[in-house]
Amino acid sequence: MSSRPVQTPIERSGARGPGAASRTLAGFIFASRWLQAPLYLGLIIAQAVYVVLFFVELWHLIEKSVIKGKFTETEVMLSVLALIDIVMIANLLIMVIIGGYETFVSKIRVDGHHDEPDWLSHVNANLLKVKLAISIISISSIHLLKTFIEVGRMDGGTVKNGKNIIYSNDGVMWEVIIHLAFIVSALALAWIDKMSHHAEPAKAHAPVPAPGPVLAYATAPAGPAGAAVPPAPAGAVVASDAIDADGYVTVRVPAGTVLPEGAQRID
Repeated sequence: MSSRPVQTPIERSGARGPGAASRTLAGFIFASRWLQAPLYLGLIIAQAVYVVLFFVELWHLIEKSVIKGKFTETEVMLSVLALIDIVMIANLLIMVIIGGYETFVSKIRVDGHHDEPDWLSHVNANLLKVKLAISIISISSIHLLKTFIEVGRMDGGTVKNGKNIIYSNDGVMWEVIIHLAFIVSALALAWIDKMSHHAEPAKAHAPVPAPGPVLAYATAPAGPAGAAVPPAPAGAVVASDAIDADGYVTVRVPAGTVLPEGAQRID
């Protein structure tokens, strides 16, 4: 009766790193993050446009309210809200540009700078989403406030500018609903961010098994050259260069371990 040959298991080295092709592909994928850099440069240009728009609106406000005196108090309030709206959008752009670049492209490396924003030191994707949601709610609040001021002159359920309908009952209702949807989304994002922060400390403060109060050291003869070293007790840690000049092997074992025959305890 023939016996089946025993197959030797394949030994795989855990120290072997990825090949050249894998490293090249990984480096190419990692470098692809720089494709987002032109997008942030475009947002900087868009912010410059908002700066110009801000001063145009400011000039219109000064011209009509101070120079010509044609603006009423309500119209001045609406113009100021328009300026605040532009500032809010500019803040949103700054947050997206700096936070997005820091999170997805590269570190800005402004540690220790006296003008470094407080939130930049701990920015991450979750925090960026929450701050963006809060900024969107602020912008929506400004638009909603402008709407509430305008609906004060509603006639027949609509506000008209000539023949064009600017506001209506249905339009105001949908503005309120969308604003509430923004608030609910921001609360959900903040809750998710809070839960993720609670999960991380729980892992960091997980109980660690306490070691034994005393560590015992045992020595056993290493034997002649080529002879097998007596097996160490369960839980022992044997150093690769633990054989001393007298031919003994020093092992570290947990307290209370039963030592094998011929082993000695060192205090």
